[in-house]
Amino acid sequence: MSKDAIKKQVRAAFDHRVAVRIYNDQDISKEDMEYILDTAWLSPSSIGLEGWRFVVLGRKQIAKHRKALKVLAWGAQSQLDTTSHLVLLLAEKNVRYDSESVKESLLRRGISQGENLDMRLNLYKTFQEENMKIADNPRAVWDWAAKQTYIAMGNMMTAASMIGIDSCPIEGFDYDKVNAYLAEAGIINSEKESIASMISFGYRLKDPKHPRSRKPRQEVITWLE
Repeated sequence: MSKDAIKKQVRAAFDHRVAVRIYNDQDISKEDMEYILDTAWLSPSSIGLEGWRFVVLGRKQIAKHRKALKVLAWGAQSQLDTTSHLVLLLAEKNVRYDSESVKESLLRRGISQGENLDMRLNLYKTFQEENMKIADNPRAVWDWAAKQTYIAMGNMMTAASMIGIDSCPIEGFDYDKVNAYLAEAGIINSEKESIASMISFGYRLKDPKHPRSRKPRQEVITWLE
């Protein structure tokens, strides 16, 4: 496929993508969901941390938790009734430079014990303490980890749209109560992780009533040459 053909294919996927709230009853195949989830798994993250986890609920699991989640998630009412799959994006809580998660991410990438490992950890210490100024604020550290999950979110939605699957990112819920419910249900380990957002996936029941609107391109893109 030529570069121009790939550009057209990607642009078509972005033109097709809208936030879909009501889906039809067609199920997404396991194969197609695995493809979408691969784009999350392979997404980049700051310092190569991968401080995330993606929990996938199919229709049976959604039905099991629907009643409780609808009380807590005002932004997912229609999606919980109709979506084929719901993905929970979780972010790790303790990702300070001196945490096991950060150390393990380096070992996983082949940065072995010794001087190289210590040098990299000291660099991350400076990054979190002096550049981002988050090291002493657990909520700020979690927020930094949660931001990384949005990279995976964007990749999943684009990958889905490229094969005709619709999606909707969801932030409209009570975070404390949803975390408590997911922990009680055994879905998350609240000591280690917390929900950052959700995404629903399915096939739109109908096209949106109103055309998608964007700010003028020249207002949001600035070239400095």
